[in-house]
Amino acid sequence: MEAATQVVKYVKGTVGQGLFMPAKENKKLVAYCDSDWGSCVETRKSITGYIVKFGGALISWKSKKQSTISRSSAEKDFRSMAATVAEVTWLVGLFGELGVTMNTYV
Repeated sequence: MEAATQVVKYVKGTVGQGLFMPAKENKKLVAYCDSDWGSCVETRKSITGYIVKFGGALISWKSKKQSTISRSSAEKDFRSMAATVAEVTWLVGLFGELGVTMNTYV
């Protein structure tokens, strides 16, 4: 409970700070994903996580228990990659609407 209180205090105190964007001109959009097979002891569901960086700055991240139980480590990886691709697709569309050009690497 103490840790949760500290997190809430931190978030409350930094509401207006925004994201840190490095000054150097780097327009690479890079995404990383990973998952942990059957890590929830109670449900045997896998945990999916990803981060997306633009120009060296972290712009999106997520960690979530998968909605179904994966039957293999390959299946849990495909689910993780699918979640990451969905986020990157949405970000590319958003940046396109905002007129931001970027380099993507697979």
